[in-house]
Amino acid sequence: MSVHDIRPKVSETEKITINLGLVDLGQIDLLVQEGFYSNRTDLIRTAIRNQLTTHADVVRQTISRRSLVLGLQHYSRADLEAVQRAGQTLQIQVLGLASIGSDVSPELALATIESLVVLGALHASPAVKSALAGRIR
Repeated sequence: MSVHDIRPKVSETEKITINLGLVDLGQIDLLVQEGFYSNRTDLIRTAIRNQLTTHADVVRQTISRRSLVLGLQHYSRADLEAVQRAGQTLQIQVLGLASIGSDVSPELALATIESLVVLGALHASPAVKSALAGRIR
């Protein structure tokens, strides 16, 4: 493996925190003990996926209507410099993960990103996130 083969991996999951009532939590633990699920997380992921499947048509229609990019959208410094040279700005709309390169300066981000809508997660340096705070919806 060469040095060029070592790249940071983009996490495919994002940690969230939820509050549950004690009775609900107890029922989850019971189903785990009875072997229906391997752990609490397994049950919660399954429940979420079932709800997303139930509403899949609405999600597809909304993605299309709102012109959202589905999945991973990465913007490198070279990408944003090309946008800047063209005298354009971006209106980024992503359902999933929007990623802005770690070498992108706050000034370049401000010059090229007009607005940013992310339904999911945004990975960018703290300085870029701070600079774009007023443009993130």
